[in-house]
Amino acid sequence: MDDLHPLAAHHDVRLERFDAPRTRIAALVCEPDGPARSTVLLVPGFTGSKEDFRLLLEPLADAGHRAVAVDQRGQFQSPGTHDLGDYTTTALGRDLLAVVDGLGGGPVHLVGHSFGGLVSRAAVLARPAAFRSLVLMGSGPAGLTGPRVDVLPLMRPLLEQGMSALVDAVDQLNAADQRWLALDSSVQGFLRDRMLASSARALLGMADSLTGEPDRVEELRATGLRVLVLHGEADDAWTPALQSEMAVRLRAAHAVVPGAAHSPAVENPDATLKAMLAFYDDED
Repeated sequence: MDDLHPLAAHHDVRLERFDAPRTRIAALVCEPDGPARSTVLLVPGFTGSKEDFRLLLEPLADAGHRAVAVDQRGQFQSPGTHDLGDYTTTALGRDLLAVVDGLGGGPVHLVGHSFGGLVSRAAVLARPAAFRSLVLMGSGPAGLTGPRVDVLPLMRPLLEQGMSALVDAVDQLNAADQRWLALDSSVQGFLRDRMLASSARALLGMADSLTGEPDRVEELRATGLRVLVLHGEADDAWTPALQSEMAVRLRAAHAVVPGAAHSPAVENPDATLKAMLAFYDDED
């Protein structure tokens, strides 16, 4: 796959690839008209991809930032590897550092959604000087909690058969899901294409990392990096209360996005962007 998916192709972005250990990381890049104030690097969650940030890319560029959204290893257009050890937060954090090195231009603002927040935190802990700030978007202090965890064991036997088995099962569930049926057909098509193109081994490895991640809040606070904890008011992964508590522990900025659950960049991109830009503008 070498082209922009139609879901993102109408935006003023280009597809780039960055070298990482034994893979290449696909990214959507959107440049400002003039010199960039900074680079914002956006990292998707467990079953996500770079397109999850499609509604933020041009507005970030309009505000003067170079916006770069990536697929993690094994997601959509970033090839996966077979070794489950390549999908720990530490290993995936190394991929992000390789992207930062490929971008050049000094420290970047890092944004991690959900599992991408845990991976982003690992990258920060490995090399704090590579980053100007960290936005934890719908992420948590440790491994995933709550009802979403119950789904992961159900996915495992399907993933062990290959991605097509999981897609077939999801298709059956979606046929009776009113939320799915309410989606535009272009979005439905993209979500199915993305799942088929992603790596079953990646999801198996990421699932282990997603549930087994230790609490590293104190380590992150010790770096002294500026952090914004941002989440939807009805987040159904890590609870809003748990994320609020994490913000207090981090002595971080905290923003709650109204009208959003676990995907504020899609569910309320305007409020999400406003909170991010206010955080960046407050840097000085």
